[in-house]
Amino acid sequence: MNTVGAGDRDRLVPAAAALSIASESGTGSKLVSFRTLLAKEMLRFWKVGFQTIAAPVLTAVLYLLVFSHVLEAHVQALPGVSYTAFLIPGLVMMSVLQNAFANSSSSLIQSKIMGSLIFVLLPPFSHWQLFGAYVGASVVRGIVVGLGVLIFTVGFAPPAFAAPLWALAFGVLGAAMLGTLGLIAGIWADKFDQLAGFQNFIVMPATFLSGVFYSVNGLPEFWRTVSHLNPFFYMIDGFRYGFFAQSDVNPWISLGVLACAFVVVAGIALNLLARGFQLRQ
Repeated sequence: MNTVGAGDRDRLVPAAAALSIASESGTGSKLVSFRTLLAKEMLRFWKVGFQTIAAPVLTAVLYLLVFSHVLEAHVQALPGVSYTAFLIPGLVMMSVLQNAFANSSSSLIQSKIMGSLIFVLLPPFSHWQLFGAYVGASVVRGIVVGLGVLIFTVGFAPPAFAAPLWALAFGVLGAAMLGTLGLIAGIWADKFDQLAGFQNFIVMPATFLSGVFYSVNGLPEFWRTVSHLNPFFYMIDGFRYGFFAQSDVNPWISLGVLACAFVVVAGIALNLLARGFQLRQ
């Protein structure tokens, strides 16, 4: 996770004061304050890009090297699509989701533990502004990492992009959902191990069991049904449709499930932010 040093905390003090003054002067200044918080959140992960961008890209490439080498000649998940080509969209989307979650959750938990959260709470931000800034930065990080994975894996199996708008829609909406889920986890957690438990026992299993490495149509009936109860499956399946125009589920159904899931988690996050739950105590 990213760390914030004493120097960063010192810079946050005048920034918080400036944001407070700007926010009191009108709607236009509130937009400036929102953009400032969004830029701060984006700069937070960009300054340690070797850890937050390069490392996840390397991990995804290693997954591709191992799984494609072992299973390329033995598995064909979609008709007319090699296993390596099938695997790449899943790895891209998995990287998008995991890093979107990590961005918002790590930012909040670090701010809470180090005591710098007060500099974000001092300006009169609305819960909508806080939500937009944290989730917006998470979407940016997720998409940047996903593009990095795609660039470094394109040589293994050039993507077809049969329906690129579908891939874009699922990529952005999926990143927004996981950024929102990370926001909820960061608000709820008081310690790093609580956040790690949320990620290791909820996000990670849901991601790996979503069809990243396989088609759910090849599973037994019971496990296929279980997979269809996993919202992450619809993100992966819909994103993969953008590459091959083939999927296990109709992409409109996947998009509807994802949109409904996002509305639910966004409503929970906004409610927690409006109440100041675990933030203003």
